[in-house]
Amino acid sequence: MNYISPNSTYRAIWISDVHLGTRGCQADILLDFLRHTESEYLYLVGDIIDGWRLRRSWYWAQSHNDVVQKVLRKARKGTQVVYITGNHDECLREFSATALQFGSIRLEDETIHTTADGKKLLVLHGDRFDGVVKHARWLAILGDWAYTVMLGINTVFNLIRRRFGFGYWSLSAYVKGKVKNAVEYVGNFEDTLAEEARKHGVDGIVCGHIHKAEIRDIGGIMYCNDGDWVESCTALVEHFDGRLEIVHWAKQRAFDPLSRALEPVAD
Repeated sequence: MNYISPNSTYRAIWISDVHLGTRGCQADILLDFLRHTESEYLYLVGDIIDGWRLRRSWYWAQSHNDVVQKVLRKARKGTQVVYITGNHDECLREFSATALQFGSIRLEDETIHTTADGKKLLVLHGDRFDGVVKHARWLAILGDWAYTVMLGINTVFNLIRRRFGFGYWSLSAYVKGKVKNAVEYVGNFEDTLAEEARKHGVDGIVCGHIHKAEIRDIGGIMYCNDGDWVESCTALVEHFDGRLEIVHWAKQRAFDPLSRALEPVAD
């Protein structure tokens, strides 16, 4: 067995696109991440709760409640928790306009984080710069439905692959990487976010929304996307020297994405 049990402390952690309230949410793996990591700052960068899906049909597993309780416990113990609203939890935006606090958790649409080495990062979800979400909401909802269907197909396909001894393979990641329009969409999104950071006069930007974890330089702006907790199970972290890194938690812990019991994958 390849099973790592790390306990890590960071200066800041960013997570987004958890989609609590959906069957695709990897709440057990996220809970494991939260139990094994500590930080001074914890940024929840939108789409933590999936209000779109919950309005259509109710689903709320115990593990989803456990994630909420764990975040609240971290806030009570001194972690500075900031909840950035996204499009799937847009119902909270009427409260974020007044910088409302839920207990020790600050609710905002965007914020600025200053790293240990003095770099300023704009933190927002990113949906406001997605033309589909902004101008064709019906198409965004249709896309959300299609993504859910794709996740279901992906699960069945990978169960078959596992029976034949093959490893996990993400259909949605393949589509994003190969379909020309999807590649152009991601590229345009990243460029637009970098331009927004430039307008704010900051050194970089941290976002979510497109479920594609990445750190790269775009014209002198540090673009960071913390990924998601539906498939990739990734987080962006800041070390105490200001260095940023993407943590691929499911891979690092060698968890089987198809198992809800957090069983390590055998070598």
